[in-house]
Amino acid sequence: MAGGGGPACKNHCHGPHWPPMHACHSAHGDEGLPAVPGPYPIVEDPSTCDIVKATQYGILERCKELVEAGYDVRQPDKENVTLLHWAAINNRQELVKYYISKGAIVDQLGGDLNSTPLHWAIRQGHLPMVILLMKYGADPSLIDGEGFSSIHLAVLFQHMPIVAYLLSKGQNIDTTDLNGQTPLMLAAQKVLGPEPTRFLLKFNPSFNAVDNVQKNTALHWAITAGNAGAVDLLLEAGASLDIKNVKGETPLDLAYQSLNRLMVYMVKEEEGRRSRRNNRLLKIVEKYELFLLLASSLTLLWAIGYIMNLSSDSWLLKGGLLLFLLFGTALFVRQLVGLRNLRYLPAAFLLSSVFWMSVTWFFWFLPDVTDRIFEITVMFSTVGLLYSFYKTWRTDPGYIKTSEKERKENIVALAEAGCLDFRTFCTSCLVRKPLRSVHCLACDSCVARYDQHSPWIGRCIGIGNHRYYILFLSFLSMTCVWQLYGTLLYWSNHCATSYHQDGAWAYFTQIVYCSPWISYIFTIACFHTVWASLWLTVQLYQIAFLGLTSHERMNLVIQRKCSKHPVSLRRTPYNLGCFQNVADFFQCSCFGTFKPNIVDWTKQYNLFHPAKEKNVHSV
Repeated sequence: MAGGGGPACKNHCHGPHWPPMHACHSAHGDEGLPAVPGPYPIVEDPSTCDIVKATQYGILERCKELVEAGYDVRQPDKENVTLLHWAAINNRQELVKYYISKGAIVDQLGGDLNSTPLHWAIRQGHLPMVILLMKYGADPSLIDGEGFSSIHLAVLFQHMPIVAYLLSKGQNIDTTDLNGQTPLMLAAQKVLGPEPTRFLLKFNPSFNAVDNVQKNTALHWAITAGNAGAVDLLLEAGASLDIKNVKGETPLDLAYQSLNRLMVYMVKEEEGRRSRRNNRLLKIVEKYELFLLLASSLTLLWAIGYIMNLSSDSWLLKGGLLLFLLFGTALFVRQLVGLRNLRYLPAAFLLSSVFWMSVTWFFWFLPDVTDRIFEITVMFSTVGLLYSFYKTWRTDPGYIKTSEKERKENIVALAEAGCLDFRTFCTSCLVRKPLRSVHCLACDSCVARYDQHSPWIGRCIGIGNHRYYILFLSFLSMTCVWQLYGTLLYWSNHCATSYHQDGAWAYFTQIVYCSPWISYIFTIACFHTVWASLWLTVQLYQIAFLGLTSHERMNLVIQRKCSKHPVSLRRTPYNLGCFQNVADFFQCSCFGTFKPNIVDWTKQYNLFHPAKEKNVHSV
């Protein structure tokens, strides 16, 4: 709440329940706490204010007048609250500087919770005030009357920018409160939902740490609180299932006691998964999961075609066999391939399709082709497809990579510049987000000039591999078109049809009965032709005429629908004209006609004009 707004109400700021715990609970009980009321009415005559009210409203001149008249800035009021506390909670930065210059003690304890001004600022989420107080020497490790240090309070009130800043300034992620609880334990116990547990896990906290009283780990506390989101995150991160608390209870024991079926299922499922990992055979299987997925896809596509090609005329029998085949394959894949690798299933299906289309071309269509140039063209498109797929999959799409030291330096720099928010900082990767970058949930990484996460590749498409992706779509479309042409050629040479006499439906049944396998491959080729050619057209339009990525275009379309003001897709800083857009994207000079701009999108943080920006060079 930069700027402060109205003052926090005095009779709630240091009373027995101050500050409000919002969605959290007090450490001493579960009762909800009252919210801070709105601002006081506007002061009509500042000259009549006492120094507390003047501080709350940020009336600097009146405060100076009273201090110069002899008021001691270190003097607490009748409820043991100092002026520095009031300035801190209302984010009055100039007053804080002034009071400290007049001798105010930066870590003076005050209020019924015996808190420092830093504690008050953290509870209200004033990051600028936190930065200022720490610059003047405020100690974030001090414990307040509830037993919490600064980082514990920031976690309880879910002020993630403050948590990031404190950790980057040297606070230990495993700092304990008066009861021996770490921030991770508090997040799991007192803040329902995945945040801030998810955020804290990025800083590598200890999963085995236990508190001083119950000897519970963070997982114990999450199960006790019924925090399913935190339990899921802790199990995925590898929290121990064997540690026992002071009563000798494991996390699974607590799950049974809670009578929460979801908790029991989650813990038992993870226990079974970990026991399977210790099996030597399953370890080998896990190592080759992607190969098994591809082999399963190849086998499934062949088996479907084989069943359709059976001489039996009973489609009921074929349908039953297909259902049994699909069910058996799904069960096999589910048992041997982890959920994480199932995201590669569309890519496996694509590669299997290309394989069986190539086999069909070689054994069924090639004998009817007499033109050598045509054969070479088909081979070229197939090899080009496999090469472009490999390059798109293997090339770094533009992941934003920083060391731990650089991450902390960036957090501090952004916080002190007042820019530590979700637009400039990724709370998942803990990195400063370059312009046009997006955090991909599937890859769990920030990608420079992000376009999409392609299911057909199993990778993100970004600045590093976008050009290869365009080639992949081009070669896939070309390969499928040749496949369709070969199918039509085969039907004309090998299938007796009577289209002109009996019509389209008779022609369709004749070619299906002539060779069900060819019809099956034809259907697959049609599917890939449609989506690949349409998506290639969309991609080229976005690149040439808009200068935008798919993600940027989608966001602008959403803004256009939601905004009352017209939003233009063409008038963006990235649209430099059709030919310049193409030259920039493909990094080609077109025989000296254009000078493509070279931009390092992994380090570009501000909007620019290519002709003026220093880090944009021409070739």
